[in-house]
Amino acid sequence: MNAASRERRLVFAIPGDIDTRSGGYGYDRRMIEELRAIGWTVEHLQLPGGFPEPSESELAETAEKLAALADDSLVLIDGLAFGAMPAIAMEEATRLRMIALVHHPLALESGIPAGVAERLRKSEMTALGAAKGVVVTSPSTARTLVSQFRVAPDLVRVAVPGTEQAKPASGSTAGDGVIILSVGSLTQRKDHAALISALERISDRPWQCRIAGSDDMDRQCAADLRRQIEACGLSDRVTLTGALDDVAVEYAQADIFALASQYEGYGMAFAEAMVRGLPIVGCRGGAIPDLVTDEAGILVEPGDIAGLAEALALLIDQPETRQAYSAGALAVGQQLPDWPATAKVLSDFLEEMR
Repeated sequence: MNAASRERRLVFAIPGDIDTRSGGYGYDRRMIEELRAIGWTVEHLQLPGGFPEPSESELAETAEKLAALADDSLVLIDGLAFGAMPAIAMEEATRLRMIALVHHPLALESGIPAGVAERLRKSEMTALGAAKGVVVTSPSTARTLVSQFRVAPDLVRVAVPGTEQAKPASGSTAGDGVIILSVGSLTQRKDHAALISALERISDRPWQCRIAGSDDMDRQCAADLRRQIEACGLSDRVTLTGALDDVAVEYAQADIFALASQYEGYGMAFAEAMVRGLPIVGCRGGAIPDLVTDEAGILVEPGDIAGLAEALALLIDQPETRQAYSAGALAVGQQLPDWPATAKVLSDFLEEMR
């Protein structure tokens, strides 16, 4: 059967709960929706939730589920699982047309021991060697896979996350000072601790901070962050909202978007903030410099607490500077692709793999 005669059918294998509130899972959900809208038959194959550190039984279950797929099936596998299943990937390489979706390399997750990171790097490198193609969500991740994971450049396709256009943020109205919004799960990689330390340095300024993100992914990190906020005397000024079904209201009432992530495979929250014209304060981790231009905000090195404090103080103290960055952010946001455009890129790549 030639490629032209095959039905546009895709198996999308995703570990854990597809409804998990995170950028990666959000991307997966939206791609399923958009691909179906343009004529693909997409089967969601749920893999065990223990990835990227699966148990032996979870690996066995994963192997069984993939083995049950028909020969020559086109299978897109989320990188949270794919990079941690090298033996299975190698076993199925000649039978299935497997494509890896890498949001960001597993070894670059913050807070993991060096030995674990190296094991994950080797694991993911081996698994990627079995892939027919690799989809990544940023040019930065593409460069990383080519330079550090020995992936051939012609096997990689960049499909950046789409962004919904929205009205510019109206900003704060309560008279409690500038509202600083941060959006991201309470994990070490998002490094909200650095943001809190920076805010402590500028506690003499008029601001309120709201951090929207799940506290379930790393409960210890979330507990440590709450203790830090209390120890800094900022309990009445920093609000942890938890995971929200819709953060649109948070964006609408904010004046500044600040996220101190040590690394991002793309930075969907940054994109959502810029669409609304929020000036950015962040770090140069991973793909963020590719997304946030000099006109849109101020980026410092990951972990640079003094730099974060200085950038936030500047935007709080100088409304005209804040407005200039706001205009720059809005201009960038208006140029970002929407979800149908992202799905078209992915669809075209999948067609090449058929």
